[in-house]
Amino acid sequence: MTNIILPVDFSEDATEKLVQGAIKFAKETNGKICLIHVAPSDIGFAIGDMGFQYFPEIEQNEIKQELVQLNTIEQRIIAQEVDCEHLLKQGVAGDVILEYAKDKDAGYIVMGSHGRSNMYDVFVGSLTKELTRRSPIPVLVIPIH
Repeated sequence: MTNIILPVDFSEDATEKLVQGAIKFAKETNGKICLIHVAPSDIGFAIGDMGFQYFPEIEQNEIKQELVQLNTIEQRIIAQEVDCEHLLKQGVAGDVILEYAKDKDAGYIVMGSHGRSNMYDVFVGSLTKELTRRSPIPVLVIPIH
């Protein structure tokens, strides 16, 4: 069975299209979907009059909500008769995803692309673009429009 890494960011339309594309691909390749969400390391930090402050309760609540969302997506995938597991980890998205792919001995990474211009990438950056350059395994890019 081929492990397929599926990073999700929980954006409504994009995540749904990405999940459906990954399910189709997993069925065609007899694959197992390994969902991953990478949360930023600074979730509980805020800047105010007193400078940087850390609020662990904000971080804990955010992580709990994201785990619920991952569980929901995992159950929807399993309901469509595709094996699935999930991981939520904090860190730098590109590095964490590639590390997870290596740990799972994955055959593919499935990513979405909004098809924005190169100018957008200059100012905002593109995780999909980064992973297609850095990944030692194939990256399947699903258009999200």
